[in-house]
Amino acid sequence: MKTLLIYLFRVVLTMVVALVTVSLQAAEQKAQLPNIVFIMVDDMGYHDLGCYGSKTILTPNIDRMAKEGLRFTDCYSGDTVCASARSTLMTGYHKGHTPVRGNSGGIPLFPEDVTIAEVLKKAGYATGGFGKWGLGNQGKNGAAERQGFDLFYGYYNQWHAHTYYTHLFRNSKKVELNGRYTHHAIYDETMKFIKDNKDEPFFLYCPWTPPHAAYQIPEDEPAWALYKDKPWNKDAKVAAAMDTMMDRQVGEITALLKKLGIYENTLMFFTSDNGAAKRFDGIHNSCGVMQGQKRSLNEGGIRVPMVVRWPGKIKAGTESSQPWYFPDVMPTLSEIAGVPGDVPKDIDGISILPTLLGKGEQKQHEYMYWQYGVRAARSGKWKGIGKGGHLYLYDLSKDRAEKNDLSAKHPGIAAKFKHYITVGYREPRSQKDDGKYTGKTKK
Repeated sequence: MKTLLIYLFRVVLTMVVALVTVSLQAAEQKAQLPNIVFIMVDDMGYHDLGCYGSKTILTPNIDRMAKEGLRFTDCYSGDTVCASARSTLMTGYHKGHTPVRGNSGGIPLFPEDVTIAEVLKKAGYATGGFGKWGLGNQGKNGAAERQGFDLFYGYYNQWHAHTYYTHLFRNSKKVELNGRYTHHAIYDETMKFIKDNKDEPFFLYCPWTPPHAAYQIPEDEPAWALYKDKPWNKDAKVAAAMDTMMDRQVGEITALLKKLGIYENTLMFFTSDNGAAKRFDGIHNSCGVMQGQKRSLNEGGIRVPMVVRWPGKIKAGTESSQPWYFPDVMPTLSEIAGVPGDVPKDIDGISILPTLLGKGEQKQHEYMYWQYGVRAARSGKWKGIGKGGHLYLYDLSKDRAEKNDLSAKHPGIAAKFKHYITVGYREPRSQKDDGKYTGKTKK
């Protein structure tokens, strides 16, 4: 009997030790996960940052972030308007496959759609979003807190985000601001989330709204004082002030990360959701030599600034011409979090982690795909746009302005792009939400 008891004791002890070891290993692995901050502002042009050539808009903190990290020259949004661009970012599918294809407001993700937040939550991340969601109305299918976010604070329907003096929502519950500037409220909640989650890995998604839609800024906003007397039109002055305001906030987030002792373990992105809504030619020249702007598939509508910083991991002061776009964010972050297997197998994105770290072989897209009225694709240095039955072909390495159609000179390449813009599209599911659809249960 005594021998049996000793044996059972040893078995139980072995099991306890094993469980404790596994628990400690899991805790250690979670502690090693980097915090992820993804800031995506709204309608900022490719050339609206100092580090991308702006001569009129002051962005010293983002410029410093570029010096401390990696600046991409050939990064793209997933679309040229906000809701569908956000859908490509959140789901990893390009515009021809992503669930939300339109920009009419309230088109939802469905319960079976997997988002970045859900993937990272499985890896142990706290998840917060602050700004403009655009992928489902409050309390209905697609609402952010139903798609993996512990907390979302801001606008749910993108049409609601056309003013900076209105109410907001916190996890679908209405929050009255009583005349307060909405972005200031959103920013305060952003900072609070960092403080509240400093002791665990967090995913902070900041789809900030400026300089989108109504050009409104408080008279007492410090950035406004820098531009209010400039000899520009009112919208150009407010847009510049909005950009400088957010730049200051990027600097304040950086300072907070350092104060909390988590700066070294934080991966931070800064980008825009699509091209500039207004080009401000002759003032800011927001799209530079590139044709088009928001709602165009020319470079001015879809090529966006992208600055990434990860102290000790990303080499400071580097630049990359690697072509990539929003669908690549999900596989990249899932690989960083150690859960690539939780990403749907058929997404269009690829991980760009080898480029971020400057080591390993970087997989390349056969083609990247866009659609907004017309269809477009990019493969390597080539870009094709199908319009009116003709395939316009451009060599972006020599012609970022897309002035020289080379389709007649390179008919074989043009034919390949006709194929890409055909096979890249599939019919979308219903883009309406009647509140009754429950979808499949996520695995």
